[in-house]
Amino acid sequence: MKTKLLYFFFLSSLTVFSQTKLLSWNLENFGKSKSDQEIAFITNTIKDYDIIAVQEVVAGNGGAQAVARLADELNRKGTKWDYRISDPTSSSSKKTERYAFLWKTTNLKLKGKPWLEQKYHSEIEREPYFATFEIKGKTITVASFHAITKSHQPETEIKYFKLLPQEYPSLNLVFAGDFNCPQSHSVFTPLKNMGFSPILKNQKTSLKTKVKKGNYLASEYDNIFYKINSITFIKSDAILFYKNFISLKEARKISDHLPIWFEFSLN
Repeated sequence: MKTKLLYFFFLSSLTVFSQTKLLSWNLENFGKSKSDQEIAFITNTIKDYDIIAVQEVVAGNGGAQAVARLADELNRKGTKWDYRISDPTSSSSKKTERYAFLWKTTNLKLKGKPWLEQKYHSEIEREPYFATFEIKGKTITVASFHAITKSHQPETEIKYFKLLPQEYPSLNLVFAGDFNCPQSHSVFTPLKNMGFSPILKNQKTSLKTKVKKGNYLASEYDNIFYKINSITFIKSDAILFYKNFISLKEARKISDHLPIWFEFSLN
């Protein structure tokens, strides 16, 4: 009996150890305008996760430096972090941006060099940024994305995502970010038919400009899509960080989007 119990606890510890937490956050205009106090708040919000995908890093105005400041602050928390920042996206408008990944090096290993998607960069205003991570001998490739705004019809970009699994058939793809479009939109149907599932449903993730009837949240924009036959869903949620501020105006200095997270294990 004692041997069986020890074996059970051994298997349980392996299961816990193999779990990974991915957090995605559109950190609106993430650049030199973020104060040290705001960087510290962001750090405390994300420090317990393993992989961080950041959208809307400013292409100029200290965006790369802000990511470095965030990584430095994370490293002061007692766990070793590394990071990569994308080149500016090939946007034809003034909305060119960067993406960033940050991750705990004790839990993960970066495989190869992250890259901006090139094949559809003409069709997608801010082409997604890919990074492959190894977790206990298995890999996952996160594609971080920030779509054009709702008024510019983000579905005209998102429709190309159904082609990406064919472009990278050997990769265990996960699509994360701000899609400016709810997961219920028909543009996601092809991905769902391929076995991809959103981690959130009916969860608003963007902040209103003003509180209306006690409601702080505006739209269901941010999500993470994962392949159900290669990734086991454990938990997911959005972090209501605005509750830590005395006003919505103060909260929006951090971002106009909530961070979302996904705890999973690789099959």
